[in-house]
Amino acid sequence: MIKKTIVPLTLIALLAACGDTDEDTQPNESEQGEDSNSSDSYTVTDDRGVEVTFDEKPTTIVSLIPSNTEIIFALGEGENVVGVTDTDVYPEEVADIEVVASFEDINIERLLELDPDVIIGYTYSGGDQMAPLEDVGLPVFAIDSATSFSDVFDDIDRIAEVLHVEDSAQPLIERIQAQLDEVADIVSEVDEKQIYFEISPSPELFTPGSETFQHEIIEAAGLENVFSDLADWAGISEEQVIERNPELIATTVHYVDDSVEEIKQRSGWDSIDAVINDDVYLLSADIMDRPGPRIGEAVQELAETAYPNLFE
Repeated sequence: MIKKTIVPLTLIALLAACGDTDEDTQPNESEQGEDSNSSDSYTVTDDRGVEVTFDEKPTTIVSLIPSNTEIIFALGEGENVVGVTDTDVYPEEVADIEVVASFEDINIERLLELDPDVIIGYTYSGGDQMAPLEDVGLPVFAIDSATSFSDVFDDIDRIAEVLHVEDSAQPLIERIQAQLDEVADIVSEVDEKQIYFEISPSPELFTPGSETFQHEIIEAAGLENVFSDLADWAGISEEQVIERNPELIATTVHYVDDSVEEIKQRSGWDSIDAVINDDVYLLSADIMDRPGPRIGEAVQELAETAYPNLFE
């Protein structure tokens, strides 16, 4: 089992933000390969070290994190999803699936009624939020929130194992990697711009530091993160942003009125190069903030924003 850094609990609501959607990353039937439908039991170990045994391939699935919902659909198993969260927005089919959880609450009573074959759950901040579900006999497979592209690929592999569609994982990973490689070629010779990436607005600013998948998105897009010296998702001050004077500012905050204008109007920020040159942008939150199968799209969106002439 691959050990992953766990995202701080205080940031999960931020990273569950919803925004615009883009192309579907789901494989078509010809791409899925010949997955095994054997009724033989099999066991997969989750990120808590818990061995979860399945007597047969799950046909009813609940997902409690939007990024994993996207993985399930991208693996071609979306038609078996019977429950999602209130922050699931992609793909569009999730609009027709019953909401069984929010960030604050999981409807255990309804889950017992649905009686799913598996609940793709989560762990955060070192705790076991899935224990109450297991206490009432619900089948849970828990996954740490991904903090790198490697983690995302690992999640795809293991969710494919859980759903017994192992042959669908590698083609999906290869498509994502191909998109990452394509962008890497385009930005390979750029003079890297410095960027400040905002995921929580004033007065409590948060930004991705190193050891986050969003930092990896920034680097893969040919940019330099002005807060790369900080670890994980970090709280910062407005003065720190002013001092570091980024050439580009990107935000995924969609829950305030005109977030771009709000940034430009902050006291003292009119001295920042990004504000002076009108290089402040609102990006798609549900693409940029979710460590799922659309990380290739996230890298491309950010690269196109920073270097539009390269993508004409």
